[in-house]
Amino acid sequence: MIKFWDYAIEYKELKKKILNNIDKVLKSGDLIFGRQIKLFEKSFIKKNKSKFGIALNSGTDAIYIALKSLNIGANDEVITVSNTAIPTVAAIKNTGAKVLFVDVNDDYLIDTNKIEEKITKNTKAIVVVHLYGQACDINHLLKLSKKYKIDIIEDCAQSFGAKFQNKIVGNFGTFGCFSFYPTKILGTYGDGGFLTTNNKLLYEKTKRIRFYGIESSNPKKEFYNEYYSYENGTNSRLSEIQSSILNIKINKIDKDIKRRREIAEIYFSNLKDTGLILPRRRKDFFDVYHLFVVRHQKRDEIIKNVRKKIEIKIHYKYPNHKMQAYSDYVCEKCNCLSKTELFSKEIFSLPLYPELTNKKIFKIIEILKKTVNQFSKKN
Repeated sequence: MIKFWDYAIEYKELKKKILNNIDKVLKSGDLIFGRQIKLFEKSFIKKNKSKFGIALNSGTDAIYIALKSLNIGANDEVITVSNTAIPTVAAIKNTGAKVLFVDVNDDYLIDTNKIEEKITKNTKAIVVVHLYGQACDINHLLKLSKKYKIDIIEDCAQSFGAKFQNKIVGNFGTFGCFSFYPTKILGTYGDGGFLTTNNKLLYEKTKRIRFYGIESSNPKKEFYNEYYSYENGTNSRLSEIQSSILNIKINKIDKDIKRRREIAEIYFSNLKDTGLILPRRRKDFFDVYHLFVVRHQKRDEIIKNVRKKIEIKIHYKYPNHKMQAYSDYVCEKCNCLSKTELFSKEIFSLPLYPELTNKKIFKIIEILKKTVNQFSKKN
């Protein structure tokens, strides 16, 4: 069976470098806030063309800390989408704020024309999700941010390297939030995250929040010099070992993104006119294809027919507002998320990662074409 994702090929290629870096960390004595995290933060900021940034334990923490640094909490509202990974919504709820869900367009990204009607006097932020490796059209969001004095937080967990009008995501809003979960565009072999901003004061505040509110009084020598909390914070530290792995992998990120786009192009060229609804390609956007998501009314039947040959995933089968944990954020007879609910019944993701060979890609295409064609004849 062709796996949906397999890191073993990449690990084989990088094994010597990774183990060498880990050995250096363990011999150094610096397991937390040492040389590797400093180097990685510098490299990531440079690659993402951001002014400031901090490495964290997860992408979830990045969103949470961004919200907390803006003093968002109980009685506040935050707008986002429901067709996203659970962490987006969990991070908002963990601040005590209420989530307001907005429907999506045919590209699975937030429908910017439906945001304004959701804004109230309690709305403090919009968490815009650059889903599946696609950048959102953020111009209208920035106008709303200025008009209503609300902050834009970019969830870039699936979109490191994506661009809108030649500008990299994570640099449009107040914050950019990234994830290094293993399957991501830039993934480590564990958890990890990053928070970018172009605001120096907020940068300093997020640095305190990530480590119990402790101040970094002399950053040139140490991360934190005095064990004294200035404000309530949390514990969100990217370890030296994970940082050392990311310091290797970030050097090949451009090559990986190029390969992802090549694979996507093969899918586009060979799956057109098959009955599958393919991702939209848009002018002024540079997509990095964390996922290649297609749609079909017979989604479940197709997966059932190919599951012994191809590992297929669904991102995401259950919109957040349909989950028990977040069902209180919508009315009982809610119909304002119609596209979100429709798409969740039809979408599925095809294998796509840099090490996937053309031989396997064309095998996937062959199997899918044959299967989808069967259902087309039945209809």
